[in-house]
Amino acid sequence: MPARLLYTGQVVVDLVMALDALPRSGGDVLARSATFETGGGFNVMAAACRNGLQTVYLGRHGTGRFGDLARGAMTAEGIEIATPGSDDQDTGLSVALIEPSAERSFISYVGAEGGLSRDDLHSVAVQPDDYVFVSGYSLLHKHKVSALLSWLAELPKGAGVVFDPGPLVNSPDSAEMQAVLPMITLWTSNCEEALRFTGCEAIADALEQLSRWLNQGALIVVRDGPQGCWIRQGSNAQHVGGFPVTAIDTNGAGDAHAGVLLAGLAAGLSAETAAVRANAAAAIAVTRWGPATAPKAAEVDELIGKTLLGD
Repeated sequence: MPARLLYTGQVVVDLVMALDALPRSGGDVLARSATFETGGGFNVMAAACRNGLQTVYLGRHGTGRFGDLARGAMTAEGIEIATPGSDDQDTGLSVALIEPSAERSFISYVGAEGGLSRDDLHSVAVQPDDYVFVSGYSLLHKHKVSALLSWLAELPKGAGVVFDPGPLVNSPDSAEMQAVLPMITLWTSNCEEALRFTGCEAIADALEQLSRWLNQGALIVVRDGPQGCWIRQGSNAQHVGGFPVTAIDTNGAGDAHAGVLLAGLAAGLSAETAAVRANAAAAIAVTRWGPATAPKAAEVDELIGKTLLGD
């Protein structure tokens, strides 16, 4: 069976609002635009699907307008939904505030996606070549984390565990994080998250520290914005250059990077080649409004080809 992405994180609905500036406390500003978009873990899964990786959503989804929106978006992308909808909760909501600099801020409300059971997770048989994606957000949900950790400990040998700490997991000190660290075969985060998690001030030091905490063969990928990303496996660390573009919205760019990286690795590409494709995908994503703006494989090929030709 071909490798699959099994996503255990959270799909939410984003209310995306473009602002000239964030309001002060107690203040009010007028948004230049506002749209509802499916986001959260959907961004990673959509990126993977658009680049040829079969994808299964193992998280929960709600009953209501947001749950309907999330399911419709996943179905349209060809994402398999493994779990039934919640009977008593809707899918959660995240307000994404986008400034002219393309920086984004979030305010989130947790819905049905904040829960998960062993039965949910056992609805799909994990194969040795599968990639199991774990979000740092999941470690913070009390109705989810215990079942998730138990299930991860039972994964078959050969299954990859991909971990994205996100903005809220700030150190390795929690019991939940200590349980996950030995299981991780692929770490993916942005530079700020890696530095905060390790307590380091430079990417090279963060890569070194992460390599000490993770198992010997783990691949570490740290995104560095327009500069591209850094990858390390064993003692070999290298910088993989980015693609110069004019960014208008960075929302979802890291997710596009992660999904396309996994699609490349699943297709048998080297870590460096997969990272080049992921950098190209992220570069395209930041030139588009919205959270799930990952390009398809042909668009990634086109940007890489133009760059190689010097266009």
